[in-house]
This record gives sequence, structure tokens and C-alpha cells, in this order.
Amino acid sequence: LEFYRESNLSCALNHASLLPFNFSYGDYDLPLDEDEDVTKTRTFFAAKIVIGVALAGIMLVCGIGNFVFIAALARYKKLRNLTNLLIANLAISDFLVAIICCPFEMDYYVVRQLSWEHGHVLCAAINYLRTVSLYVSTNALLAIAVDRYLAIVHPLKPRMNYQTATFLIVLVWMVSILIAIPSAYFTTETILVIVKSQEKIFCGQIWSVDQQLYYKSYFLFIFGLEFVGPVVTMTLCYARISQELWFKAVPGFQTEQIRKRLRCRRKTVLVLMCILTAYVLCWAPFYGLTIVRDFFPTVFVKEKHYLTAFYVVECIAMSNSMINTVCFVTVKHNTMKYFKKMMLLHWYPSPHGSKSSADLDLKTSGVPATEEVDCIRLK
Repeated sequence: LEFYRESNLSCALNHASLLPFNFSYGDYDLPLDEDEDVTKTRTFFAAKIVIGVALAGIMLVCGIGNFVFIAALARYKKLRNLTNLLIANLAISDFLVAIICCPFEMDYYVVRQLSWEHGHVLCAAINYLRTVSLYVSTNALLAIAVDRYLAIVHPLKPRMNYQTATFLIVLVWMVSILIAIPSAYFTTETILVIVKSQEKIFCGQIWSVDQQLYYKSYFLFIFGLEFVGPVVTMTLCYARISQELWFKAVPGFQTEQIRKRLRCRRKTVLVLMCILTAYVLCWAPFYGLTIVRDFFPTVFVKEKHYLTAFYVVECIAMSNSMINTVCFVTVKHNTMKYFKKMMLLHWYPSPHGSKSSADLDLKTSGVPATEEVDCIRLK
């Protein structure tokens, strides 16, 4: 997620010394009344409530939920199949945003009402971490979709082993870290005079006028690589998987074990398809509004509250991480049961010591990497 890709703000700032009016980040190069302050309007007040609730939800749900998932994954070998290792990357990235980025954003959006007071380094670092987290989440969801496609549609072909999965995880992080560098490089602090010499410090990306071509090229590259491409690929994967699981007759006699395995796979795919749908519904408005803002700016010329709306859309997009956490932690893996077991073991240790601890893994340490264990539940 990019804090702001404010090309139009940069235009206003570059021309501010030449134009006889004060700039407000609620408008595009428009004169403002002397007493007008967008942060004091009812629209911004309502937006502030929405943003505050969204950020608080992210901190609670993603902070606690992903911690539980990561702790259970670290404790129980039973959970360490390849799919879960890919999910762990998504959980780690969302967890970092929840505990590091969201508190600063709450202060910026809600407490100080769009004024950054934590310095340039933190401004760039928070922006960069959010952007990396978005790309890691997207790439992890894509890797999970491809992994499910290979496991279900081509079950006889060799599956990736743990070495390949490790390489894929490193690749996901490296690609995300590299392509997010511009979000940190162009992030800066800018003092804006709103009304009657009241200053607010803008924190976000500012590309100068002569860099607009580079910015638009970079944005279209990111839009294709981190939204359109993954969404199309995941849609095709799940469409082919659905055809395989729901519309293809299974030859031979179906034992109860085969039917149970089929039900497990269907449930897993349904959860993943819901996650994909939620991803599109949350992020499509953000990318759509950004495209209109940066490529067709005249649409918002007379809309002084467009940035307020943009902040709300941005936080709704970020809230997608809560959906991922709920689906992966509660619906798919029922990780809370493992966490309760872990707490009970901590507070009420077994007299058999480490042997009891090993029993909780249900002797699954020898499960091969290619075996699907998506529907494991504690009895």
C-alpha cells in the first residue's frame, strides 16, 4: 500500500509561489476561503471515525490473530505443510503492519488530523513497510493459488519440496522489497499552510512535475504486476480447480476417505476463493480511484473532499488484511484450538514432560511435504 501517490499535490506545491492563493490538500490548485479547513468539516469527522474503527480493527484482529497463527505454526509440526508456510508470509507481513504501522497511522489520520509529527525517517519507513506488506500479501496469495492448482489439477506431477518453497518465499520478499523502493525514496515531509498560518505536515510520496512520466510508468507497472496480473492468474487457477472438484466425475468406487478428502479440498478452495473476492472488492476501489486521480485529475477539480474520500478508500483496502486473518486463522485452520492447547500445556504441564509435548504433534513430523493436510482438526 502506498501512503500517497500525490502527483497533483506536487504540481500545486511547485506552483504555489507563483499563484495568488493558499493550497489545501482537499483541492487541486483552487483558491480557498480564508476560514476553510477540510479537517474541520463534518465530512472529515465522519471519515475520521471510519478510519479510526478500521485501524483499530486491523490492530486487534491482525495483531492478535496473526500472532496466534505464527505461534501455533512455530509450536506444532502438524501445521507445517507447504501451504501454511506460504500463508505464514502473509501473516507475518500483516502482523508487522498491525503492530508497527497502524499506531502511527492512527496518530496521523485521527489524533493529529493529517499532520505528521514523527520525522522524515519514520515517515519513509512506515510508508515503505506498508507497501512491502501489500506486495508480500499479494504475492503470497498468488503462490498459494498456484500451489493449490498444481496439487489438485496435476496431482501426479512432482510437487515442490521444502527447498523450492523456501526459495519461493525468499523470492516473494525480495521482489516486494525491491519494487517498493520508490515508495520510500519519494516519500517526504511537506509543510502545508491551511488557514490563518495553521501548519500541517504532509507525509507521503511527492513526485515533481518533471517526473510525472516516470511516476505514471511506475504506477502502471505496479498496477499490472501487483494487481491485474495476480488477480487474473488466481481467477484462472481457481476456475480450473473448481471445474476439477465440482464438475468432473471421479472414476471408480468412492470410499468414505476419498469423499472426505474431496470435501476438505472443496472447503479449502471455497475459503481461498472468498479471500480472492474480498481482495478484489477491497483493493479495486483504491486502484480505480488512484487511476482517476492521477490520469484524469479534472474529474476531481471541484471536489474539495476527494482526498478525504481517498483516505477512507485506502483504509478499506487495508482492512482486507483482517479478512485474510479471519479466514486463515478461524475458518481454515481453527488455530485457536492449537493456541488453547499451547496455553494449557504452559499453565498445566504434563507429568510426562517432553513426551506429552511431542504427543501434541500427533506424530506428524514425518509427514512428507507433498501430503495435503488442509483439513486437520483437533479431536
